[in-house]
Amino acid sequence: MEAGLIAMLLRQLEYLVSLARERHFARAADACYVSQPSLSAAIRKLEQELDVPIVRRGRRYEGLTPEGERVLLWAQRILAEQQSLKHELSMMRGGLTGTLRLGAIPTAMPVVSLLTTPFCAKHSQARVTIESLSSRDITQKLAEFELDVAMTYLDDDTLGQVRKTPLYEERYLLLTPEDGDLAELPVATWAQVSEQPLCLLSPQMRNRRIMNGYFTDDGVTATPAIESDTVSGLYSHLRGNHWSTVISHAWLHMFGVPAGMKVVPLKSPAHGPRVGLVIAARSPEPVLARALLDVARQAGVHTALDELLDVHLMGSQLAR
Repeated sequence: MEAGLIAMLLRQLEYLVSLARERHFARAADACYVSQPSLSAAIRKLEQELDVPIVRRGRRYEGLTPEGERVLLWAQRILAEQQSLKHELSMMRGGLTGTLRLGAIPTAMPVVSLLTTPFCAKHSQARVTIESLSSRDITQKLAEFELDVAMTYLDDDTLGQVRKTPLYEERYLLLTPEDGDLAELPVATWAQVSEQPLCLLSPQMRNRRIMNGYFTDDGVTATPAIESDTVSGLYSHLRGNHWSTVISHAWLHMFGVPAGMKVVPLKSPAHGPRVGLVIAARSPEPVLARALLDVARQAGVHTALDELLDVHLMGSQLAR
């Protein structure tokens, strides 16, 4: 196939992927920096060349036909492989270029910099984009080649066919006012925590559902007065030294322990939920994803977070 025809096919596939993502012809055209008639004509041309209907057409975009859904899967794969080839060749020329697309569940966002900072230091010509995503969105975006790698819970059954690289196990802590009822305890129980004025993550967050299981195992139900879908939303309520919350030890990396608060270990299982990196199970691995995995294996995230936790726990003990 001539180079011009290959370029035309790739543009057609790019337009189709954009249309499926935006679900609107005008928005898809804007995303591709072309006019709407140009995008529509290119997709019609693709339909003619493949001899199948791809788009359900009415007065507006109505989705893809079954044949179109199959073409979309191949389009996503072909475009992803094209980008991987470009990145592989850039590495061979002496420097990794391109943009690493990283997705992370909100509760893992506080530690992303432990990977992205050394990644950028090692690959100074590469860039990183980071999205805060639910585990469901991560699964979908990995399947649709819209992410190179994701940081999420490794025991998530919805992940599908992925390769996993463990980073750390979550350890849960009570963050409570230093003059509070539980501040001087060496270890607090989940039942004791449930009696405190609480702000917790909202129930749609996987982290909160894990915590709810621990509350249930201790024979209680937590009824927080305040719920948030972000870690920063919880921390914003701790400045007044009235509320208590339950945190993952990983959050200490970004937020630490606010003034007037103490961190107290919680009675939890010996092994907490595992958080790690996942990439789609395909060969060859995308070179950008492989580069981040190489950095992750050397970064010692588990050790760094455990050492940080020890520092904070020691500080709490000295303050007693």
